[in-house]
Amino acid sequence: MAKDAIEKQRAHVIFSGRVQGVFFRAFTEDTAHTLGLYGWAKNLPDGRVEAVFEGSREAIEKAIRKCSIGPPSAHVDNVETQWKKATGEFSSFSIRHF
Repeated sequence: MAKDAIEKQRAHVIFSGRVQGVFFRAFTEDTAHTLGLYGWAKNLPDGRVEAVFEGSREAIEKAIRKCSIGPPSAHVDNVETQWKKATGEFSSFSIRHF
């Protein structure tokens, strides 16, 4: 397997739509835990949710796909993703507050 195939990645993601007040952050946290990802999710003042995922690119892509659907009450209109190299700074996935 090529080195870059197993190298950890980092995705900085912004979810837009009806993503606050619908358990979206908890859904994101559960998804990350299930996929063995690290990082955080938080509400933004403008109604979007920001998340950082670290782990394998495959697991991150699965998390983004799942979160793009979200929990039943959510409606995701747009997903912005920036890929970077993982920093390894996280020991878990958590929900952050302002």
